[in-house]
Amino acid sequence: MNYVNYVPITGTILNITRGSDCCSQMIALRTDNGIVNFMVDSDTQIIENRQLRQGMRVAAFYDSTLPVPLIFPPQYRAQIIALLGRNEQVMLNYFDSELVAGDRSLALNIGRNTVIRTMNGQNVTCNIGNQVLLVFYTVTTRSIPPQTTPDRIVVWC
Repeated sequence: MNYVNYVPITGTILNITRGSDCCSQMIALRTDNGIVNFMVDSDTQIIENRQLRQGMRVAAFYDSTLPVPLIFPPQYRAQIIALLGRNEQVMLNYFDSELVAGDRSLALNIGRNTVIRTMNGQNVTCNIGNQVLLVFYTVTTRSIPPQTTPDRIVVWC
């Protein structure tokens, strides 16, 4: 997975409609910048395999290298959808052995309550450094890089 081109858009699901076939859906997200539509199909990875519903706050990641139709509101094909809690943020990035993001935008301090799982929900018991991680967190320090104790982490094995 070439995560470097994945761009997140965070918003609340306004509605969900059937897509072009039985295995796809179109979700409309209300974001701070207006409405954005996402096509969700069988290739979309939905973290924790949760059923999407109207009113849920999510982060939908799209691949910025793929072509998109020039329409309004914008429409993307969702690669990953992660459900977010109140005030929760999410980051998909490579983290080195010291658990600092590849772009130095975040450093992780793993706490006792941090839940660490694989994409399919299995517990991770080994070192998570030097891997691509999907990190869910609420607050950060004002240091450089900002530090956080994540609520949960999904490891891309």
